[in-house]
Amino acid sequence: MNEIEAVGQEALLEPLPKGGAAGKERPWLFALLIAPSAVLANGVVQGGVLSYLLRNQGIGTGRQSHIIWVLSLPTMIYFLWSPITDFLMRRRTWLLCGSVAAGALMATAFHMGRLDSRSAMVLMFLAACCTQLVVSSCGGMMGALRVERSKRVACSFYQGGGLGFGAAAVFVLVSRAETLSRPALGLLAAALIAVPGLFALAAPKQEVIADHAFVKTMRRIWTEFKSTFLRWAAIPYTLLMIFPLASGAAVGLLPGVARDYGVNGQHVAWVNGLGGALVMAAGSLAATLIAARFQASVAYLTLALVNSGTLGVLWLGPLRPSTYYLGLMLYLFTIGTCYAMFTAVVLEFMGHSGKSGSGRYSIINSLGNVPVVYMIAVDGWGGGKWGARGLAGTEAVVGAIGALILLAYFLMRKQSNAAAEGAGVEA
Repeated sequence: MNEIEAVGQEALLEPLPKGGAAGKERPWLFALLIAPSAVLANGVVQGGVLSYLLRNQGIGTGRQSHIIWVLSLPTMIYFLWSPITDFLMRRRTWLLCGSVAAGALMATAFHMGRLDSRSAMVLMFLAACCTQLVVSSCGGMMGALRVERSKRVACSFYQGGGLGFGAAAVFVLVSRAETLSRPALGLLAAALIAVPGLFALAAPKQEVIADHAFVKTMRRIWTEFKSTFLRWAAIPYTLLMIFPLASGAAVGLLPGVARDYGVNGQHVAWVNGLGGALVMAAGSLAATLIAARFQASVAYLTLALVNSGTLGVLWLGPLRPSTYYLGLMLYLFTIGTCYAMFTAVVLEFMGHSGKSGSGRYSIINSLGNVPVVYMIAVDGWGGGKWGARGLAGTEAVVGAIGALILLAYFLMRKQSNAAAEGAGVEA
């Protein structure tokens, strides 16, 4: 292959396949394909299942947070090993293998004497690493979709499935924690992780992209990386990944200020738990209503502004339960929509998968976790300085400023490109 397939924004200019290709690509399937990672990361580790079980074992909050932090590391560093999903086997085969291996490791960890033991933590850490093969495989397969509309729909179902399956896993595992032994609960968790991996068998067939000559393969990979990252257009996309907009950092902090709005613990457990996760999933699916003709980056930045505006309800509204419920639901819904469009921006930045799609997707997606981490600290600082309203106000202002700066750039670039094309036609 002498010419690399279009990458970045140029991918939008490729001719669309004929013969109902969008239907054959089955973009809705990504809601199921991401389930293994969602159950483990969004459910067991970060969703509260593990902290609940550790508390039942008498583990303090400090130790709990340390364990969860360690087990969350794979979501930030998985670009170190995820490029393997571009080689040796089809990406859907890697997805299936990662799911089954993660389920087996999690079941074994739950059979250990204590979940905070070194052996159990090592096994759960390896399980978390394996499920990141699911993420990178999904990224590579989404990048290989040929119809732009299919990519947008896939992004929405990918995020919606991740949020929905994570919430469902929390509900199922916590509700059964009192009636099942820990080994039995581990088998249930393993089934929730491994079984959805079987949906990989229904994924669109993608042949192994193999070049027999090592030098030729490396040259092709380097060309794809260079076409994605080593170009002027990559700079604004990189800034878009790391700017403090639509991070969702307040999701985990708002329960801490709910009492200031007069909301009791049971209601917090519902609106910030299963109910909130389902609202976010609905927001992700709502992104399918955004037409593919709208540039993903512009749509994402516009939604980020709307998301910042929803925080104005919590920032400027009275300290009442109704303010909390309304502001939180609007915030969660728009965060879900932003997450779906963020994935679309990642695909727009990456372009077509080619040989190295999973690796490039993992690198770009990992950058998106950077603002989530530092905005937690920024929001916490705002809450500590100005109280409950300060938490929401800080993220609203910082996020709106970041979104406005980048939106102005992308709109001006779009207008300049249109003017250049018009001049070319007149010439």
